[in-house]
Amino acid sequence: MTFVRMELEDWFDRHQFVREIELCESAVQFSHLNDLAVSLDDVALRYGHHAGSPELREVIAADYPGLTAEDVIVTNGGSEAIFGLYNGLLEPNDRIVVEHPNYPSLYEIPETIGCEVVRFPLDYDEGFVPDVERLAASLTDDTRLLCITHPHNPTGSTISEDTLRKIVELCEQRGIVLLSDETYREMGFEAALPPAASLSPSAVSLSTMSKCYGLPGIRIGWMATQNRSLIERVLCVREYVTITNTALGERIALHVLSDKHRYLSAAKDRVTANKAIMAEWIDGQDLVDWVAPTAGVVGLGRLADQVHDPDALYERLIEQYGTMTIPGKYFGVDNRFFRLGFGGEPFNIAEGLRRFDQALDDCSN
Repeated sequence: MTFVRMELEDWFDRHQFVREIELCESAVQFSHLNDLAVSLDDVALRYGHHAGSPELREVIAADYPGLTAEDVIVTNGGSEAIFGLYNGLLEPNDRIVVEHPNYPSLYEIPETIGCEVVRFPLDYDEGFVPDVERLAASLTDDTRLLCITHPHNPTGSTISEDTLRKIVELCEQRGIVLLSDETYREMGFEAALPPAASLSPSAVSLSTMSKCYGLPGIRIGWMATQNRSLIERVLCVREYVTITNTALGERIALHVLSDKHRYLSAAKDRVTANKAIMAEWIDGQDLVDWVAPTAGVVGLGRLADQVHDPDALYERLIEQYGTMTIPGKYFGVDNRFFRLGFGGEPFNIAEGLRRFDQALDDCSN
């Protein structure tokens, strides 16, 4: 089993810290420690509980009806939860179905393990929402796991509660583990979906402090499920990798989640205003369209055919205009697509879109 660098993260590594403006960030604008009014003076810099601090697990479990702290494992970001679940559950040749496009680790990790990975396509003309009948047809008797992400990255689509319940029922009937990446669940523009883990023992919910709370630097995520054997499997993997979480990160997460509605309210206000700025730009731009996101902080723009060389556009945007987006190829889709993020500072988003206009003019003339 040989892992290779994730092309998406390599793109970030090369450009994120040297460009003035990011139009592609997948999180609410990051915070600084002095924004949080949290005291860390008494944090013991020791090894923590292997499944996460009991207090933090308790606070997280409160958002999952019917679950307790024993049904939660806190991990080093959502990424460790994904890695731990896949490596703890799957064997080579296992068949899994993953919505696509998606965050690459959700399909590249099982591919590296040697699984048969079926990428279930989300279609632009269907609003990037999965058709349940078509999804059901992709699930065979030997399917081990189905992975969905809603609200979705990179398209910003979401599904109805009725659709979620139908998907849960499909998995229950066929003995399939449902992995539900719910990173953006609390950033719905209307009502939030119920967490899948609260609906069935067949379901696993993943989330993180990185996206809705703008705290990727504390590296705190979690997995919740009524199936405690899956918690144990992830625990077995993480004890060979990270062992525990950062004590500082757990304290900050506990502080924020204990007053989560205040932080989420401010984040939603910013995201809603920024989405309006981006939607107005797209409405007035003949060379770009999108399926308007219904949740989260990202959307998938699409270039018109008049833009003859998308690669040249993205490079010009970076090199000449100091503005970064993410080409679709890093999500395994046509490079006419690109990710837009609207979780940042309003001025930067407006300025980045102005520069995008200039780059488009350069490349379409």
